[in-house]
Amino acid sequence: MAGFLIALLSGALMSVQGVFNTQVTKSTGIWVSNGWVQLSAFALCVMVWLATGRESISTLWEVRPHYMLLGGVIGAGITWTVIQSVSALGPARSALLIVIAQLAVSYLIQLFGLFGMDQEPFSWKKAGGLLLAVAGIMIFQLSGTK
Repeated sequence: MAGFLIALLSGALMSVQGVFNTQVTKSTGIWVSNGWVQLSAFALCVMVWLATGRESISTLWEVRPHYMLLGGVIGAGITWTVIQSVSALGPARSALLIVIAQLAVSYLIQLFGLFGMDQEPFSWKKAGGLLLAVAGIMIFQLSGTK
């Protein structure tokens, strides 16, 4: 149950963050806004690290494969794409499309066992659920909102 609630909180925070970052971008520009997001996240992580456990930073160099360390680079890309999509489509449309893309890519990662994840067999029910979600986006789009 905790994982379910944390996932809901994550989705809510992503939506609010996307709107905040888009608003900051209007005054500062995309890369200043994106840099601030990454810098403030880094500062928070350092503070929490100092207050909680202080795991060894040197263990980062033990991570294999090394491309797994690109999460921060991907995070900067995520911030940029969210800002651009919220600016162009509004928060609701962009969130719908982002969630569908997350669901589709995540399912493919599980389906093929990519990046060290456990592989799972194809499921028509899950594929149907994904198609149903896409149909939901189409209905949302056709409802006449921005």
